[in-house]
Amino acid sequence: MGRGRLRIYLGAAPGVGKTYAMLAEAHRRLERGTDVVVGVVEHHGRPRTEVMVQGLEAVPRREVAYRDCSFAELDVDAVLARDPAVVLVDELAHGNVPGSARAKRWQDVEVLLGAGVDVISTVNIQHLESLGDVVESITGVRQLETVPDEVVRRADQIELVDMDPQALRRRMAHGNIYRPDRVDAALSHYFRPGNLTALRELALLWVADRVDECLQRYRGEHGIRSTWGARERIVVGLTGGPEGRTLIRRAVRLAEKGAGGEVLAVHVSHSDGLTAASPKELVVQRALVEELGGTFHHVIGEDVPEALLAFARGHNATQIVLGSSRRKAWQYVLGPGVGATVARDSGSDLDVHIVTHDEVAKGRGLPVARGAPLGRGRTAAGWAAGVAGPALLALLLARTGGDLGLANDVLLFLACTVAAALLGGLLPALASAAVGSLVLNWFFTYPTHRVSIADPKNMLAILVFVAVAVAVASVVDLAARRAQQAARLRAESQVLSSLAGNVLRGEAPLTALLERVRETFAMDSVALLERADGRTQWTCAGSVGPADLRRPEDADADMPVGDHMALALRGRVLPAEDRRVLAAFAAQAAVVLDRQRLMTEAAQARTLAEGNRIRTALLAAVSHDLRTPLAAIKAAVTSLRSPDVHWSDADRAELLAGIESGADRLDHLVGNLLDMSRLQTGTVTPLIREADLDEVVPMALGGVPEGSVRLDVPESLPMVPVDPGLLERAVANVVENAVKYSPAGHRVLVAASALGDRVQLRVVDRGPGVPDDAKERIFAPFQRYGDAPREAGVGLGLAVARGFTEAMGGTLEAEDTPGGGLTMVLTLRRTAAEPVPAHGPEVRTGAQP
Repeated sequence: MGRGRLRIYLGAAPGVGKTYAMLAEAHRRLERGTDVVVGVVEHHGRPRTEVMVQGLEAVPRREVAYRDCSFAELDVDAVLARDPAVVLVDELAHGNVPGSARAKRWQDVEVLLGAGVDVISTVNIQHLESLGDVVESITGVRQLETVPDEVVRRADQIELVDMDPQALRRRMAHGNIYRPDRVDAALSHYFRPGNLTALRELALLWVADRVDECLQRYRGEHGIRSTWGARERIVVGLTGGPEGRTLIRRAVRLAEKGAGGEVLAVHVSHSDGLTAASPKELVVQRALVEELGGTFHHVIGEDVPEALLAFARGHNATQIVLGSSRRKAWQYVLGPGVGATVARDSGSDLDVHIVTHDEVAKGRGLPVARGAPLGRGRTAAGWAAGVAGPALLALLLARTGGDLGLANDVLLFLACTVAAALLGGLLPALASAAVGSLVLNWFFTYPTHRVSIADPKNMLAILVFVAVAVAVASVVDLAARRAQQAARLRAESQVLSSLAGNVLRGEAPLTALLERVRETFAMDSVALLERADGRTQWTCAGSVGPADLRRPEDADADMPVGDHMALALRGRVLPAEDRRVLAAFAAQAAVVLDRQRLMTEAAQARTLAEGNRIRTALLAAVSHDLRTPLAAIKAAVTSLRSPDVHWSDADRAELLAGIESGADRLDHLVGNLLDMSRLQTGTVTPLIREADLDEVVPMALGGVPEGSVRLDVPESLPMVPVDPGLLERAVANVVENAVKYSPAGHRVLVAASALGDRVQLRVVDRGPGVPDDAKERIFAPFQRYGDAPREAGVGLGLAVARGFTEAMGGTLEAEDTPGGGLTMVLTLRRTAAEPVPAHGPEVRTGAQP
């Protein structure tokens, strides 16, 4: 039996219609005669979803006992025993109740698929594991129930259920998603228009990338090399010249003309050493393309046009943008150039744009010398000119039949020797001189066709020819090599100048510097290794590339940095002339590593300094508040101990009450001081355990007058993972602050409710409220809003409350109370093991019934 097929309805947010679409698909298959059953569908009492469930056979769920409660979970064994063709399993990211056979519902689905049963399921984009941090930064909510991306990517079919954010908010307001008592909180928090728009974009981009993967896989399986323009991808060829920025901006403008356009900048370099480009300019161009939303790629290839076209077709590109050649007119004799070659070989499926710029026909400058003194192509051309050149010249002179004279013949053969020296260096030139002298002797000196020379003048002419040829060849070869060395030194100086500038300005982190090394020397992997002494093992301080380099001995090239550090490279063996630049890179890598560690230590020192500053400020700010209750306590005690005064019982009780009140005030003040000090120094360590709010919150009300608070915390709320002691202190500070500012006759409301995977505690007062621009400032230490008297405290209560709440993974925010006043919203995660509806039933509108 083969593996079952998985179909997933993916949505951007709760309520877009995933469950409704899944049930509609089930009815369509049922009408076609397919055996369809319901494994689990969470309708939550919503009428439209309940109607869609009717008519479908449901496999009874398995009851799981947990904490004196019973929960219904998917019964995988019952589904396998029923053996349907298709089973509906809602909420793929759901976490099963502890005690179940598997921790996650997606694991149950894997079992069903392995048994050959087709599964239809639903999931929201925020529950994909790789997007957890992104979703939290958008919504402020960490998703506790997630599913690995690979599980969703392996689905045979993924259908996006999309809805406009405003339409979804209207659906929420009509009560089609949550109960009426949860609508307002949902619309003002998770279902804000910005949140929904961002989640919708995430879903669309994720599905688009998945579609692109499927397309690439299909093209690979069927060997399709031609470009399919399903999505505009524009490849920009960069030479490292100054025209690159113009090309990048032009490509971005082209991409913006179509939806979903993508820009891929690529630089092709040879595999035999330093790249023939300005490293500084390439760094600038790479930053520019990434800033404009594109990607930068470095490709190794000997044939630039071929490498460009292979890259473009490998990425299914639709357009290539190249700059007009910087070569001068006479250089076209050597070949048509990269742009013309790419345009000729691109075929009908790739559009090639040749963009003009200010550097056209201004020349490319001296080439950079590579690993060998002269390239293989130049050496071969030199030998051809040195050996075949004289023979071809002799044949040409013989065919023309002209008698130019021995002097002119010698000059012509000398030109061949110079050409051989220019192309291939000294050895081909010497060979040309030898061959040329033999040809001159055999064909052009009397007696011809003999090695002997009759006229001494001719003998002298040939000897002078050989001497001049050798001398000219030596000078030309020396000049060519000096030019190559100068070009190489210029390239090295550019590399070192750019490197030093980036490091001195602190712009290059270690990974970026190692990536620069990898690209500059055309390596596969680079790692910076270190060890404490010669007896300990090497450890990797940073690396880039696929290879796992753990020792310098494992590398193809390495460069020691002192006694306890080394830069290791994998990919090829470096020539000796490249090691000078590599040594500079290694030294700078060690500097960058030291700088990073010093920055970390400096940050720790700043934290300690900030803690000391806070402690100093604490003592300075509360000196009056400490002395006031102490003075009252001392005065009362002195009065009670005075032998000259006879106190009545009523007076004695009043003095004792004053002492008790002052001591309570001191205790509260000192507690807040200690708490703030712990928060500022990062020494708060929550002891997290599961707790019920209906047990913790009432204990926090002991410090407020009786009857000043109205409590509404249902016992049915889910448990929350908190430190009960910290939560009690946080709630106490918030409630005391609310009571302090509430007008007489108005009780403070403390209400709790569950919202999705969160639990909220709202403290509502009818006081003067706080303007929007001050809502964040009231959480800073020593902040007392308005004209609060000194007796109101030193302004630490809310700062401590927020610090404790965030230490437990929650949030504390201030909102306006409708009708006037301030509402403090304390949000906590609910226990991960609690069975929670991940999204609630989805309802589709429009054409759906």
